Amino acid sequence: MIAENDTIVAVSTPPGRSGIAVIRLSGPEALPVLRRLVASDSFNPQPNLLTLRNLYDPSTNELLDQALVCYFRKPHSFTGEDIVEFHCHGSPVLLRGIIDSILSAGVRLANAGEFSLRAVANGRLSLTEAEAIRDLIEAQTDAAARQATRQMKGDLSNTLQPIKDELLEVIVRLESSLEFVEDDLPAVEYDHISNALQNIRLRLARLTETFGRGRLIREGIRVTLVGRPNVGKSSLFNSLLGHSRAIVTSIPGTTRDTISEAIVLGGMPVLLTDTAGLRTSSDEIETIGIDRTKREAADSDLVIVVMDGSEALTSEDRRVLSEVSNQRHVVAMNKSDLPTFDAQRAQAGSHDPGIPVSARTNGGLEQLRTAILQSFQNGDGEERGLLITNARHYDLLRLAIDAVESSEQLLERRTSEEVILVGLHNALRFLGQLTGETTSDEILGQIFSTFCIGK
Repeated sequence: MIAENDTIVAVSTPPGRSGIAVIRLSGPEALPVLRRLVASDSFNPQPNLLTLRNLYDPSTNELLDQALVCYFRKPHSFTGEDIVEFHCHGSPVLLRGIIDSILSAGVRLANAGEFSLRAVANGRLSLTEAEAIRDLIEAQTDAAARQATRQMKGDLSNTLQPIKDELLEVIVRLESSLEFVEDDLPAVEYDHISNALQNIRLRLARLTETFGRGRLIREGIRVTLVGRPNVGKSSLFNSLLGHSRAIVTSIPGTTRDTISEAIVLGGMPVLLTDTAGLRTSSDEIETIGIDRTKREAADSDLVIVVMDGSEALTSEDRRVLSEVSNQRHVVAMNKSDLPTFDAQRAQAGSHDPGIPVSARTNGGLEQLRTAILQSFQNGDGEERGLLITNARHYDLLRLAIDAVESSEQLLERRTSEEVILVGLHNALRFLGQLTGETTSDEILGQIFSTFCIGK
């Protein structure tokens, strides 16, 4: 998948105009290309030191830019190969000209994530650490950035390594018994191995239990506002956003389609969706909007049922409550600023207490925000510990747990060591796939295709 004599180049900073942009080369021709662009075959840069140099077009000897250049000597570089970085002025036209000059020297453009892929292939990063770089770049909140930073520092790899070592010890013990011991293992040895496998399984299970919270931190919560027409869904939607996004009128059925906006609540990314009012309608366009509302609500992590607390509960209110009864939901009793408001009306159709809010005065919004987050928090909601945020990691951990559990059951039945070992070898392979030691080139290609080009 990686050509050993291949040198790659890419712009590592985001596209567009900027004060500074970084062009990165990696591979055996990185230093010769640097010398070519500075027009000096004798240029011998000190590694890891920025130097101000003029860059020239090798074909015309025309001055391209004055830039800071830095050389990183293998294997002490990000990729484990020779790397050169050009810190140029951030003009897209200028960058294109420098890249063209580099490509003319036989260098090729890097594929998505290829720098990180080479770092993994050359042992500079584990696969989980490389994935954390992507997650850090894509982090939408402080909590997501903290988790990505933990994994980028190797917390997940370091947590798994003792577990893999213990699993390997059990495998070696069973392999030795299979090879050298004619009689069955003594009962005390069976108990020791059984306890070791149980400990491994429980430690892996504790990691997987963090995925629910970790996934939400990484991907966010999908929250949908539903309710009958004219209860103030769009007004409440705008209040939660902090600006007017949805059209608000006194005419029932103003909202005909779903509107979504991303916000951050308590460090958690939230995709908030306003929807058409739920009612029986003969209007074709409104009916389509109602169908979309139902689909959106069904796909949500949380539904906010908005009700008009200044009016008596209607059959349409009860129907909405009934439709979301099996989903995670919060009842928001809107229009608490009106004299006829009665928060207890929600109790007539729901076991959940209604949260008094006012989209007009923003009253009760903090309580509503707290209620949105409360359903997804474990304990005090702190993110100090390592969380599993990646679905690929979670799936492989679950496969490893199932494999260990299968071997535990076979051990209890005193099955032969040869059969017990199958599950343990599978578990070790799954953990190796997680950190990259045993991951196939095809899977690596799929993972790194989601990276940006300059990484």
